[in-house]
Amino acid sequence: MKNLAVLGATGSIGDSTLSVCRHNPDLYNVKFLYAATNVDKMLALCIEFEPAYVALSDCQASAQLQLSLQQTKLNCKVLPESEVLALLGSAEIDSVMAAIVGAAGLKTTLAAVYAGKEIFLANKESLVMSGALFIDAVKKHGATLLPVDSEHNAIFQSMSPILQQSIGACDLAGAGVSKIILTGSGGPFLNKPLSEFDSITSAAAIKHPNWSMGPKISIDSATMMNKGLEYIEAKWLFNTTREQLQVIIHPQSVIHSMVQYQDGSVLAQMGSPDMRIPIAHVMGGPQRIQSGAKQFDFFSSDSFTFCEPDYARYPCLKLAIQACYQGQHATTTLNAANEVAVEAFLGKKIKFSDIANIVDSVLNQLTHQAISSVSELIEIDKTARKVAVQMINRGVIC
Repeated sequence: MKNLAVLGATGSIGDSTLSVCRHNPDLYNVKFLYAATNVDKMLALCIEFEPAYVALSDCQASAQLQLSLQQTKLNCKVLPESEVLALLGSAEIDSVMAAIVGAAGLKTTLAAVYAGKEIFLANKESLVMSGALFIDAVKKHGATLLPVDSEHNAIFQSMSPILQQSIGACDLAGAGVSKIILTGSGGPFLNKPLSEFDSITSAAAIKHPNWSMGPKISIDSATMMNKGLEYIEAKWLFNTTREQLQVIIHPQSVIHSMVQYQDGSVLAQMGSPDMRIPIAHVMGGPQRIQSGAKQFDFFSSDSFTFCEPDYARYPCLKLAIQACYQGQHATTTLNAANEVAVEAFLGKKIKFSDIANIVDSVLNQLTHQAISSVSELIEIDKTARKVAVQMINRGVIC
């Protein structure tokens, strides 16, 4: 039985991860649960799973959790934020579900990498921001990196064992791969007239047609920035060239991604849109385990359709692809500006169409440069956020 740390335990990926644990109680011991502010949910998880350690990044929430746990008399230690990285690097943790949304997940994921842990990577921003630095660290420290995002997991499942064992350094052409195809649903506004985009509300944007996700990822799916971030992640995970990576729209979200081979074959991973499926795949290792997801019913499904993405409808996707080939400075700037813009949209400070405009403007304002350390990336992240916030506060959105 492996000792598991779940980072982002109260979020949607955390929910799915713990659901898989419930269906496979003999595989993982939930050793550490980490989240941000949700005291009530974390308390309920502590009562159910009885982890040895728990932490909330918000100090006030952490203090409230401490008081609540004292009343339950559970033998569960509430760690201060300053001790989280040390625990992730200790011998007490074997496997880490890295599911903290956004740039906030970079430090914790890297701590697990530096300690050579088995990492179930659901935090795409780690690769979006740090790219080559992250992959180099995985190789140097002997960490095991397994992709959890449904698209990247689908690609992983559709690859040969040789490529599966070469994450970050795949020789796609040498293994007969001609192209990796990332599928995306197109979100809730696939057929909405562009003239109506300025009136899109946050309530409408978070209603994804197929997946159940948190608000930030749901907005990113509506703009297809999420697919852009996945594009960047795929480049680093599978060592692709620009010609080897393609995005297509597949509204039904049944085919999660595909690998096209030089002989004309196309291998695809399919299934219900349920994150427990890719999570069970990485957590099960070489064997298939119960996920709790329902079996896909071909007789009740719609026909499968595909189309090319329209960059006029999805400018965020175009910006992400461009940034992917400009370097880590650009991808870090893109991610930071987008996080600020999405938060402003959810807070009703800007229009839906302003998200792409803010990201584009911040990218144009900050010069691109070579990156040699994670600390440099963090400074770039801070600068990009500052510029984006200033634009929003001044109402200067080009």
